[in-house]
Formats: sequence, structure tokens, C-alpha cells
Amino acid sequence: MADLRSDPRPDRRYRFGVFEADAATGELRRQGMRVKLNAQPFQILLMLLDRYLDGPGQLVTRDEISRVLWPEGTFVDYEHGVNSAVNRIREALGDTAGSPRFVETLARRGYRFLAPVERIDSGDAPPLPAPSDSPVPVSSDHAAPPSHPDPEPHTRILATPEDLPRTSFPVVQTLFILFQLMYLGFYVGALANLAEIDGLLSLLPGAALIFHGLIVCAAILIPARAFVLCAALFHAPGFCGKFLKLWPFLLVFDELWSLSPFLLLHHINFGLALACTTLLVYSPFAQRSLVLMGAGTAPREPR
Repeated sequence: MADLRSDPRPDRRYRFGVFEADAATGELRRQGMRVKLNAQPFQILLMLLDRYLDGPGQLVTRDEISRVLWPEGTFVDYEHGVNSAVNRIREALGDTAGSPRFVETLARRGYRFLAPVERIDSGDAPPLPAPSDSPVPVSSDHAAPPSHPDPEPHTRILATPEDLPRTSFPVVQTLFILFQLMYLGFYVGALANLAEIDGLLSLLPGAALIFHGLIVCAAILIPARAFVLCAALFHAPGFCGKFLKLWPFLLVFDELWSLSPFLLLHHINFGLALACTTLLVYSPFAQRSLVLMGAGTAPREPR
């Protein structure tokens, strides 16, 4: 297969079905209309098309994909990253993993392209309909859930692995661990100062309910946060997927605990407590991004 990073013909174009892929512009078009596809999924699509031209039915392994997308020294959860990128390809092509017409998954091995592919030169292609810069939505007649759906399909406003910068593993791991220690400090500190907190909450309506709710939440979240901390420190297999499943639960409580600086009003002023709270509101989203950037994932061995 041609190396996508050193192909002497960067202007290569491909036609399959009603689609064309242009490596020079990084565009996928359907009957002349541009279909939105981000850079990393498009790069995987080119790998699949090139491998088909090497011989129909040939496989592109997940390891090959990860080596091209994430060079040595880059630490990300590439298992989730590859799954997410292939899902984007299927969405763009209106394909399904259960009954694939274009991209077939071979479990735990990789992917192969199914439809006939033609490599075309600039002078060989017939005129296309007037191009449009507006991405074409995939027809609902072809759209179907992929076999490896994103862990959070209902949260597309959140970052995906390809949206995030490439950062060294020690940086993302250290930041993620510090977040977990910070929250453990909140919980333990609250339980250690119940008398002071009780006096502060006594001015509020429903003070008793809030006070007992705080105790219960801290007691539940200490083991939950300890689990996340240990899983990240020891690179538990599948950590990214497990954390993303736990994340909505942690999100609710982390947003509530973003108010914890107000429990320190005996020691800090209102303005400082408000400033700390606004920073803590973003904390759960930062943790999710760090996990997608590779926190808790074992560094890949050099090849």
C-alpha cells in the first residue's frame, strides 16, 4: 500500500459508487456535493481506498491506522480514536456496520473496503455537477447506527479525539491525577469540617436536608473517585470507555461540588469563592478531554 505520508502523487483521486475522494483537497463529494468529513477520518478513508486498489478484500489493521494517525511519542486512547473516526466515515457514506456496503469491520483486526474503487487522474474524470461548499446530509434512508457507536452519541457538542491537541502523556496524566486528588480533598475536607459547615448552612432553607445530602454525596463519591484514580494510575484496560460511561454520573455531582468554595466563606470572601466556582464548573469537561487525550492509557511501546 502506498504510504499516505510520502505518496509521490498527492493529487490522487478516487471514485466509488456516487462518491469521489480527492486527496489534494481533502474533500469527499457525493455527486459533486461536498460531504463533511474531518481530517483523520478522511485519512483513514484514503488508507482503505489505497489498500483496495492493492487488491480487493485486503485488510487495513487498527495498528496501521494508529501508526499513521498518531506518530510515535503521541499518547492517546487510539482504540477509541479509531472507532470514532471509522464511525464518522460510515456516517458520511450513509453506511452501516451491520450491513456494510463500503467499510467492513473485522473484529479486533481492522477494516476493509468493499465497494469497487477506481483511481482517476485529473484529466480522466468527467465533469461533475456544480460543486457546493455546503456539506450534504446523509440520507435518512441509508443512515443507521454503527456497530461500534460512540460512548456518547447524544453529546456531539463535546470534543472528540480528533478535535483535541496532541500532548505528551506525562502532561495529560499528571493533570488528570491532580483533578482526582483535588476532588478527594473536597470530600475529605467537607467530612472533616462538618460542624463548621453545619453552622454555615443553618442560614439556608432546608439546611438539614442539604447538610445530610452533602454527607451522603461525599461518602459515595470518595470510593468512586478512588476507583478512577487507581484505574488511571495503573492503566486499567479499557479505561477510556469505562470513564466515559461513568462521566455523566460524575458530571452531575462535579457541577454540584463546584459550589464547594462557598463552604469556605468563613475563610475567603464571596468574590474569591465565586471565581473558584466558575473554574470548577469547567472541571468535568477538562477531565473528559484529558482522558480522550490519553490519560489513564498505557503508553504505547516504541516500535
